[in-house]
Amino acid sequence: MVRERAPAKINLYLHVGRPRADGRHPLESAVAFADVGDEIIAAPAAGLSLSIEGPFAAGLSSGEDNLVLRAARALALAAGIHAPGAALTLRKHLPVASGMGGGSADAAATLRALNELWGCDFPLTRLEAIARGLGADAPVCVRASPAFMSGFGEETAPMAQPTLDAVLVNPSCVVETGAVFRRFDALGLGEAFTRGAAPDWRSMDAATAALSMRRNDLTAPAIDLAPEIADALRALEAGDGVRLARMSGSGATVFAIMNDPQSACALAARVAASHPGWWCVATTLNAIDGTGGKA
Repeated sequence: MVRERAPAKINLYLHVGRPRADGRHPLESAVAFADVGDEIIAAPAAGLSLSIEGPFAAGLSSGEDNLVLRAARALALAAGIHAPGAALTLRKHLPVASGMGGGSADAAATLRALNELWGCDFPLTRLEAIARGLGADAPVCVRASPAFMSGFGEETAPMAQPTLDAVLVNPSCVVETGAVFRRFDALGLGEAFTRGAAPDWRSMDAATAALSMRRNDLTAPAIDLAPEIADALRALEAGDGVRLARMSGSGATVFAIMNDPQSACALAARVAASHPGWWCVATTLNAIDGTGGKA
C-alpha cells in the first residue's frame, strides 16, 4: 500500500492575458503548496477502482472521467501496463472547485503513488510530462514545491520562497473555472505582458513586498459570480497580523499571509467562529519539496 499527500496549491499571484485566437489565456503565476490537502491511497488489486471518502466526498463521481482514474490510465499507458490493477482511495479534505488545484493535485499524487506501487521507477520529469495531458495545473502539482508558472500554465520553473504562515478560507460556494474565464472575457479584462523571471524571494519581507505589487486578475470576475468571495476577503483583511489577503486561482478560496503561526491560528479561529458555514484553516505554505521523488 502506498500513501501520497495531495497538498493544496495556492496562487500567490495570478496574471492573465486576453485570450488568443484559440481561446486560451496566457498567464503568469507564482504557486505555493500548503501542509493541508487531500490524500491518495493505492493498494494492489486485480483491476482499477476508485472510492472517495472524507468531508468533501459528497457529489464527487468515482466514474471513469475522474482525474484520479484518468491519471492511473495515463501512467499505465506510458509504462506499457496493459492490465493495470490498483484499488485507489481518495480522501477528500479540500472543498471541491475551490481554486486550490484539488483535482490536479489528486491526479499528481496518483501518478506518484502508482509509480511506486507498479515499480515504474519514472523520474519526476517523466511524471510531469504525463501530467500535461491531465490539465494545466497537474504538472506543477507533481513536485508540489514552490514554482513559477507561465505560458498557458504548462511551463514551470522552481522558485525561491520562504515558508509562509497562512490562513485559508472558502466561503462554501462553488465557482466553476470556465465560468470565471468567460466572465473575465465579457468584462474585457486582460493585458498584454511579457514573461518575467521566476521569483527569488529569500525572506518573508521580500515575498510580501513583491506580492503587494502583483494581483490575481480573476478576482473581479469571480466576485461577480460569487459575492461571498468579497465577504471572505474582508474577513481576512480585518484580522491582526495580516500581511496580504488575496484570492487563489479562480476562487472561491481566499488566503492571508500572516506574521506568524500564532496570528494565523487566532485569525482562523475568529473567522470560523463568526462564519460557521465556511471552511477555514491555519496552515503553512511550505518552501520544501515533500514528494521525495527523483528529479
